Amino acid sequence: MTDPGGLERIDTSVAHPARRYNYWLGGKDNFAADRESGDAIAKIYPAIRTTALENRAFLRRAVEYLAKEAGIRQFLDVGTGIPTADNTHEVAQSIAPESRIVYVDNDPIVLTHARALLSSTPQGATAYIDADLRDPGTILADESARRTLNFDEPIALMLIAIVHFLFDEHHPRETVRRLVDALPSGSYVVMTHGTSDFVDPVLRAHGEAEIRAGRLRVDAVPRSKSELAVFFEGLDIVEPGIVPIVEWRNPVPEEDRPPLADAAMYGVVARVP
Repeated sequence: MTDPGGLERIDTSVAHPARRYNYWLGGKDNFAADRESGDAIAKIYPAIRTTALENRAFLRRAVEYLAKEAGIRQFLDVGTGIPTADNTHEVAQSIAPESRIVYVDNDPIVLTHARALLSSTPQGATAYIDADLRDPGTILADESARRTLNFDEPIALMLIAIVHFLFDEHHPRETVRRLVDALPSGSYVVMTHGTSDFVDPVLRAHGEAEIRAGRLRVDAVPRSKSELAVFFEGLDIVEPGIVPIVEWRNPVPEEDRPPLADAAMYGVVARVP
């Protein structure tokens, strides 16, 4: 018997980043392993839920910028996550109904929810493909992606809270560059990435000790601002540059924003020359 939704591939005993993120955002599409992993990380870094919410707010602002100011009408969103409020296509199509979006994820639950919940405007289009960021060739060759997006016209590559799941052995810079190199001039790359640059040294040391002791399993690698900058060599970084997500074109007054340590991620938008 075939499994068109891929649900037989779900291992509920192992935490998945998309389902754990859903848990942090207050969603219900997660399992015990996801909640246990989420709680373990929250014990070390209590502000993780604030980080998740601020990351989502950055996504909304970045898509608004691309649709309103940069005139982008095509989006390739890799690492979609389980649908929640203000998804890429909802923000883009609220501004430009003709916008076209391809979502990419490797979790069958994400794809099942996406196909059921993420409907396009009549003028635009959405597609959902089962692929992994670590295999950019599959993403770029997918027939559905090629039908939905015109790779001769500018595309925004959305890498929201996904690249930090690539360890050095996954060759993250080369992986991202392969996707970027497939984009035409005038395209954009949007990325958020976890960092320990703002984390209290004592808290960081405690977390590292928990990892060494085997009490905390971490499937992501934080990177510094200089390490993140390597991904954008040769691209034109949009102002205000590589900055904490709470500082990127945020209309919320500074005094009303969470501290940087409570939203420990960088955000950046860059144009392909």
